Amino acid sequence: MPAMPLAHLSWAIADNADRPACDAFFMDVFGAEPVFEIRITPENENAGLDREERLMMIGDTMIVPIAPAGVGAQDGAPIGDMLRRSAGADRWLGVALKVADLAAADAWFRAKGFRLHYDPGMEAHYFLITRGQAMGLRIEVLKQDLPNDPRQRAGWSAARWRDTHPLGIEGLQSVAVSAPSIEAAREVFGGRFEWPEIGTRRVEGEDCIAFAMGDTVLEAVMPSSDDSPLGRHLREVRGICAVTFKVRDAHAAAAHLTGRGLPLIGDPATRVAIAPEAAHGRTIWLTDRVPTAYPPAGSRLGEPAEFPALTA
Repeated sequence: MPAMPLAHLSWAIADNADRPACDAFFMDVFGAEPVFEIRITPENENAGLDREERLMMIGDTMIVPIAPAGVGAQDGAPIGDMLRRSAGADRWLGVALKVADLAAADAWFRAKGFRLHYDPGMEAHYFLITRGQAMGLRIEVLKQDLPNDPRQRAGWSAARWRDTHPLGIEGLQSVAVSAPSIEAAREVFGGRFEWPEIGTRRVEGEDCIAFAMGDTVLEAVMPSSDDSPLGRHLREVRGICAVTFKVRDAHAAAAHLTGRGLPLIGDPATRVAIAPEAAHGRTIWLTDRVPTAYPPAGSRLGEPAEFPALTA
């Protein structure tokens, strides 16, 4: 499969009243830069808008917390119900990956046996691969540009997160999903998706197999036991369990977060995260280590995946 660069990472918030505090946390702690906000107005509510969201950049990675609003706040609203169902600690909506030609991508995925979902009215913009087809990972295959995406502007740089922000974020290193076994992950991500396998390793006692998704790495991580946090995630949640940013200095990042009174998990010398209960339910690791064969951090959104034409 052609490399598919990451357009955004998203998660759901059940109650829109909680969204401003979540956004403010990421702007304050991670230096997230708002680039666009979708809000309910009388006009777009009458047109059926069903959610509110703020698109924000952390380095060159876009994050999008989304909450039901407008007609979506009503029980029985399809998008609203999906967002409420998908909200919760360490429960992410998924990833959006960029392609150059949606029809060519559609043909490739269908030829591989995937079932594709199109939201009404969005047929020219994106399709979805549902969680049940990708080990709990919801994938949005996207052609359209995201509104006001700074990565599309000449001269825009994410260097300030690396050079001047206290966390020293260089870029997104990986997206981790809980997985039942190395073999199952290899069958789905290496086989059906044809993402190149990078290698296997152990991370804090848990087996991990890594695949080159595009400009970042997909890590499938196997729990060490059924009653471990990852074991419970695999059993009760599935899909994305954590993301990892590469930073200049993990120890310095840990010292900064501790100085702000934030509780941490992990090892300050190598890899730390704010305890999820203090980070709006997200596990976001910060590390200064780069595993063997992992690509350098950095978005390649300007190089969307080109799928070859299929011949009969």
